[in-house]
Amino acid sequence: MIDPSFWNNRKVFVTGHTGFKGSWLILWLKQLGARVTGYALAPPSQPSMFERLNLNDQMESSVTGDIRDAAHFKGVLQAAKPEIVIHMAAQSLVRDSYLDPETTYATNVMGTVNLLEATRHTSSVKAVLNVTTDKCYENKEWVWGYREQDPLGGKDPYSSSKGCAELVSHAYRNSFLKDAGIASATARAGNVIGGGDWATDRVIPDAIRHFTSDKTLRIRNPGAIRPWQHVLEPLAGYLMLCQQLYKEPDTFSSSWNFGPRSNDAVTVSFLAETLTALWGDQARWKLDTDDNPPEAQYLKLDCSKAEMLLKWQPIWPLGHALKETVGWYKAFYQNEDIVAFTLDQIDRYQAEHMQL
Repeated sequence: MIDPSFWNNRKVFVTGHTGFKGSWLILWLKQLGARVTGYALAPPSQPSMFERLNLNDQMESSVTGDIRDAAHFKGVLQAAKPEIVIHMAAQSLVRDSYLDPETTYATNVMGTVNLLEATRHTSSVKAVLNVTTDKCYENKEWVWGYREQDPLGGKDPYSSSKGCAELVSHAYRNSFLKDAGIASATARAGNVIGGGDWATDRVIPDAIRHFTSDKTLRIRNPGAIRPWQHVLEPLAGYLMLCQQLYKEPDTFSSSWNFGPRSNDAVTVSFLAETLTALWGDQARWKLDTDDNPPEAQYLKLDCSKAEMLLKWQPIWPLGHALKETVGWYKAFYQNEDIVAFTLDQIDRYQAEHMQL
């Protein structure tokens, strides 16, 4: 389980902290008492969860920088003197990777090299976690979940770049980090949902934008099956994994899957139908008939390793996760105290987590 005493007053360095997933992680770490430094580009969307939660004021330092700038990043990391590094900075959109593959590879591959190179020369670091994606696997459209030892691949630039980042992490683990006394792992999660995501080209943010402007949501691949989960699910896995990396580096320095249960891998159309029903107010969707780049049709993870060795497991089924997500957006647009609302969701999730 997540151990608050482990995180209290511990120095943690997070890249990509201004994004959706990073913002949830920063708030949770602060609630646990960690001393957090972040390194990222400016918030990637407007509205921005990072800004709306006033997270800049709750951190030791929030540094604006590009992970491709190796010298700047190294200086910031060494000045922060963290014990744990969590790397989430990335170009994370499949369609954007078709539009700009060069930036995708530079950020996701060389950005990982820059981070690990700086990490191995920072004496305070004891553990580093590189967050990748379930899309790093060579997708054969299997009906069963991919396990950590299955081949890496990727037919689009984004997926390919994350497969490359996994290989970089593996090489650094065996060539440099182990000898430097630094535990290292990679974490592969499925599609995350939750309040505060305003990114482009993702189903739920797109849905909220359309619903709040009384427009029809357009779905381009309704039959595709994805393993959706609430953002707190993989974040709990990351925190648990970092704890164990610190305590038992030889046992836990490897790759890990964090995905939902099998029955929470559903079609995009099912997700759209559920969202429109939960939102109400004449929310609606239709098929997008424009030409779109190819995407995987079916992808899910086998998380047996995390369940058995980390004692991690999903807590919120998809139906509940969608209710929590829609509830967050409704609270936001009704001008409720969104910081208190978000902290309440974390508190309730953590209370259930502690009961496992």
